[in-house]
Amino acid sequence: MAMTLEQAQRVGYTCLKALLRFAFMVANNLVAIPSYVLYVIVLQPLRMLDSKSFWYIEGVLFKWLLAMVASWGWWAGYTVVEWGDDVKAVSEDEAMVLVNHQATGDVCTLMMCLQDKGTVVRQMMWLMDHIFKYTNFGIVSLIHGDFFIRQGKAHRDHQLVLLKEHLEKYYRSRNRKWIVLFPEGGFLRKRRETSQAYARKNNLPFLKHVTLPRLGATQVILNTLVAPQENGTPAGGDTVLKESKSKGLQWVIDTTIAYPKGEPIDIQTWILGYRQPTVTHVHYRIFPVKDVPAEPEALTHWLYQRFIEKEDLLTHFYETGAFPPLQGQTKAISREMTLSNLWLVGIQSLAFLSGGMWYCIFQYFYHCLF
Repeated sequence: MAMTLEQAQRVGYTCLKALLRFAFMVANNLVAIPSYVLYVIVLQPLRMLDSKSFWYIEGVLFKWLLAMVASWGWWAGYTVVEWGDDVKAVSEDEAMVLVNHQATGDVCTLMMCLQDKGTVVRQMMWLMDHIFKYTNFGIVSLIHGDFFIRQGKAHRDHQLVLLKEHLEKYYRSRNRKWIVLFPEGGFLRKRRETSQAYARKNNLPFLKHVTLPRLGATQVILNTLVAPQENGTPAGGDTVLKESKSKGLQWVIDTTIAYPKGEPIDIQTWILGYRQPTVTHVHYRIFPVKDVPAEPEALTHWLYQRFIEKEDLLTHFYETGAFPPLQGQTKAISREMTLSNLWLVGIQSLAFLSGGMWYCIFQYFYHCLF
């Protein structure tokens, strides 16, 4: 069937817009990421003199970088509506965030919807697949102190040891508050079949919209970061805990991401913006960490229950277009998440001004030396 003139114009406009957005993203990365690295290098004397102030500044720069990523989707019309508990109430406390994983756009969605949650973004730590270490954002995550985990049975035990060591060394020394992980261990489309086969074999619930989570990283985080008085379990990194006077991990935030019609957004779409404007829905449930069992078998059951609930939440969402009300509520309440365009423009402008400043500095020293 031949394409009409109107359809051709629409396709041409979409391609042109995607090309311009891609060019802007490349330019954005070329100035913002090197600028972040150079600021961190220049501030190393401050790190030796006043580590707390250094990591505060680094956290602000980190938040701005994540806001730039959020802006790519925001300006393409990819917005977020939030449901369930209001996580702003615990934004200053330590929390572990458990998220279902459907596509690369899940990370971008979190970068967007956590921007207005106080100090969360600048004080958070991410657990992500080791492949992200080799992306353009890898150097930023390495400096910030995120943990890259290698998947697969051959690496699992060693990776959990490394995670424990990483948390003890960096989590509280850099004043981290929230830690984000995807317990399913991979994208839904890649793990669903294996997860369903495991469920059949072990007489577990058959899940379509999520997969059965893995226990390892969750258990290590709880054992390492929860203060002993919370659940009676010795916490790793106890010396650091006392020195920082931290209350330890206080909350588990069960986060469920839902896309209309179950069609997730990937990073390519987020960057190029060729998909029509869409609303991603994010549901939160907050659990006190004292209510989370410490024993492996009980913790496994508790974690499975969270993902069974996610399955029910997503089933309800795909059938009705909304999440069900919380217990005790008669009607589900949603909150539209907003970002200030003026603030985003200001951050983008600062990034390009920083890039220009560093370029001028290098030019000056180059001419002085040669």
